Amino acid sequence: MNKNNQPGEPVKKPPPFPDRFVIAIDGPAGSGKSTMARLLAQRLGFMNIDTGAMYRAVTALLLDASLDPADEKAAERAASGMNLHFEQAFDGQKAIVNGADFTARIRRPDVDAAVSVVAAHPGVRRRLVEAQRQMGGAGRVVMEGRDIGSHVFPDADVKFYLAAHDQTRAERRGKDLTAQGSSMPQEHTLAGIRDRDRLDSQRATSPLVKPEGAIELDTSDLTIDEALVKMLETIFCEINRRSGGPVKS
Repeated sequence: MNKNNQPGEPVKKPPPFPDRFVIAIDGPAGSGKSTMARLLAQRLGFMNIDTGAMYRAVTALLLDASLDPADEKAAERAASGMNLHFEQAFDGQKAIVNGADFTARIRRPDVDAAVSVVAAHPGVRRRLVEAQRQMGGAGRVVMEGRDIGSHVFPDADVKFYLAAHDQTRAERRGKDLTAQGSSMPQEHTLAGIRDRDRLDSQRATSPLVKPEGAIELDTSDLTIDEALVKMLETIFCEINRRSGGPVKS
């Protein structure tokens, strides 16, 4: 998504949220899930839970130990023994794995290439979904991933499904890699994204789908602020629908 020079302020005062309120954001790689989840959480004062980072962390642990990501038993052991938590920092959210900062590690190309294999293991998904439900079950959270509204929290208060054109998603991923000091030919990035789409959509356990009741938002031609406004409007409409009050915008 493009950035505006002057960020907008679409909502000046949030409505009262209940003590437990779950916003689920699903979609393929490069659709804008992480960016929008982070901004929504900041704006609303919610906890941001990046479930994709959890699968990436397991993948990184396997690769760093020279273990095969296709080995389900090894992957499940890594998931079971992993101590992961998120920390807020001035430059964003950090993923701390077993006491070490894995924020940059989990975004490297080798993890990109293997994470869908790890995420397809039923044992890994079972353990991480249990952790995700514990993290998000008793508070106000924005949770993003590929099976949040369909499997982890099918009763989420608001569900979004973000999408974008393949080329747009590849360009975004290329920019992310450049920012991390890495690079990859655009055609390889595009091929990797399409391979991941195929693996995530075809896996037997909780595949990537548009969840029932989710609001679909194509972010291809939206600025970050435009997408944020649309998502906040949807959330606030739901809160005001419950309370019977007017939408604040």
